[in-house]
Amino acid sequence: MNTAVSSCNHASFPVPEFDRSADGLIVALIGDAAYAMIPTADSRHYLGSGWRLSKPLSDWKRSDFYGHGGDVADEAAFRAFVQVQAEHQGERAALARQEFRAHASTPWGPSQGAVRYGEGVVFHSTSGHGGFHLTADRNAEVHPLLRATGGWYEEDAAWAAVATAWPDLFTGLERRQAEETLRHSWPDAWEAIYGRALKPGESRTRDGEAFARDHASDWVVISAIYSDQHRGFTEVIAIRGGRRDPKSEERRFLVPSGDYKVGAFGFVIDEARHAVYDGPSSFIGWRGRAGG
Repeated sequence: MNTAVSSCNHASFPVPEFDRSADGLIVALIGDAAYAMIPTADSRHYLGSGWRLSKPLSDWKRSDFYGHGGDVADEAAFRAFVQVQAEHQGERAALARQEFRAHASTPWGPSQGAVRYGEGVVFHSTSGHGGFHLTADRNAEVHPLLRATGGWYEEDAAWAAVATAWPDLFTGLERRQAEETLRHSWPDAWEAIYGRALKPGESRTRDGEAFARDHASDWVVISAIYSDQHRGFTEVIAIRGGRRDPKSEERRFLVPSGDYKVGAFGFVIDEARHAVYDGPSSFIGWRGRAGG
């Protein structure tokens, strides 16, 4: 049965429609954007997306969805995601951004389309990438730790500097995404802007720096392979601190495969449990070396 949810008491927000597809997927429609909660072989779900599906929701099938938007925990999470997207669409429409053709060269190639977010703030799309260009006066207002010479900010991460400088030109979802990008990629700038130090777990970059400090003298794995010679073990190559350098000493260890679970920044050898190994190697590059 086709159902709709409330639009958060905001008349300008589009109201999502939810239904079951022909093959039993939970699906949703917001304007031209279509979404599905698609099961995987290991009993998880991921977010599928499509665009301008002309059929009724109940006739949609898994093959209609080509985008992969990451894991979705459950139906409640799926519905929450769709609602956020609906609010984002409503806010974006209210911002009245202007699309136009721009004959401009960008760091990523010729502009194939442009969107004016505000005076002096233009997003350019190209065949392979895209990003914002700011006029000189606008660029001068970007935080010094984020400011790019020439005023070009690519769309993957650097765009967060633009959204941070002019939050009123962006939707709530975009502002949250910009804050997250800034926190993980430019923690020094984030701390300067928000006036506090980041805590452990709040920034991948900060956590990576802490890992490097804490394990500077430890053996950290840089390569691993299931051992052909020792069943149930993984043969690994490790260097001090995990710093890849042609001059760094490499050492091999045998790690029980059940123990070999790589964290966010690498696997640290426990020299009390993981034996140094200099026997025949499963690494092609080590075969023929002395001891390998």
